[in-house]
Amino acid sequence: MRLYLLALNPTDSVTEGFLPAAARLGLEVTVLTDSAAAHREAYKNFPHPPEIRECAVRDFREVIGEISRHHAPDAVFTNSDHLQTQASLVAQYVGLPGKNWQAAFRAKNKAETRRCLSAAGLDTVWAAELAPGQDPASLTDIPFPCVVKPREGVASEDVALVDDLAGLVRFVTEVRERRADVVLLVEEFLAGALRTLETLGDGTTRQVLGGFRTAISEPPAFIELSLEFVGAHPQAITDQVLAQLDALGVGFGACHTEFVVQSDGRARLIEVNYRAIGDRMDLALEQILGIAYFEQVLRVYLGEPLPADLGARTDLTSYSLYACADRAGTLKAAPEPFDRVVDGIALSYRTFREVGEKHPHYATNRDYLGVIQGIGPDQAALKQVAAAFLRDNVWDIQP
Repeated sequence: MRLYLLALNPTDSVTEGFLPAAARLGLEVTVLTDSAAAHREAYKNFPHPPEIRECAVRDFREVIGEISRHHAPDAVFTNSDHLQTQASLVAQYVGLPGKNWQAAFRAKNKAETRRCLSAAGLDTVWAAELAPGQDPASLTDIPFPCVVKPREGVASEDVALVDDLAGLVRFVTEVRERRADVVLLVEEFLAGALRTLETLGDGTTRQVLGGFRTAISEPPAFIELSLEFVGAHPQAITDQVLAQLDALGVGFGACHTEFVVQSDGRARLIEVNYRAIGDRMDLALEQILGIAYFEQVLRVYLGEPLPADLGARTDLTSYSLYACADRAGTLKAAPEPFDRVVDGIALSYRTFREVGEKHPHYATNRDYLGVIQGIGPDQAALKQVAAAFLRDNVWDIQP
């Protein structure tokens, strides 16, 4: 059986999660990508590296053509934020299971997300799109402070809280200097505790796998600093989030939903990432739950229904703490990656930036230098071990 995997970059989710899972399922994998060289480098040490074919994967028509000229597909899959709509259209065209393309589009386009939820009577958030070249002052009744972000953005990139019109104009100008053609979304700031909900569905049934409590940086940026696993949010909160996912049509495959819980008990969506959670948290999720998570995701794309009970364990939790660059420069020294067991805690450290790399200061998740992650039964112990690691190690950044 052949799996076509659409990808832009060789992420940890693919190299350590989905490709090994595909091998265990006995699938032949063809990676379609517009960056073939990077993928060949990433997979060169695999026992059985996937076939890699250059393709303009952002254009579903090119993907259909490439598949039609090659092997017949048994599944079409992507874990990329940017390719969900394309992969869904391709799967529909070739008659294979996949996400509803309209739902994938609604999830990716944050303005459509807001319009859909408002039309369903579930939540109305003040939001306005700002086209390339449009004067921010042309918007009226802006509820300051407000959030500005790319309409189809990811990873907190080019996202900021602004206090007034002058701040809005200044930030929009900065973003346009880097990305002149981006459509921005200006929207009401939703205060509250940031949470996530991780779900997996087969198009008929959907299972909640848990979620994470997320600590973020002080405004104006929104950098995720730490995540701790929560086996179950209060049912009233979960029900609100699921109702909003239903309105968007989200229910197939993996989904990572970010929301805030406000003081009045309302759960309000920040964004819907219609794929598995990233930054190595999907790898942690598999360990916490003790299930073949990546294999199970791929199975639904092969047309298999979700089992009524995934057999997830409930005795483990996790805590992940990110080391972040606080300035621009070259990373001169940093801890080495490792996996070890400390007092019953499965502890690991992974790098996001190699020694010798030079970067600007992004004020986004792209400032991550590495992540220390602990998995065990005691949340307090996990936090202590992670904090000690951050305190006792040095990440030296020089101009």
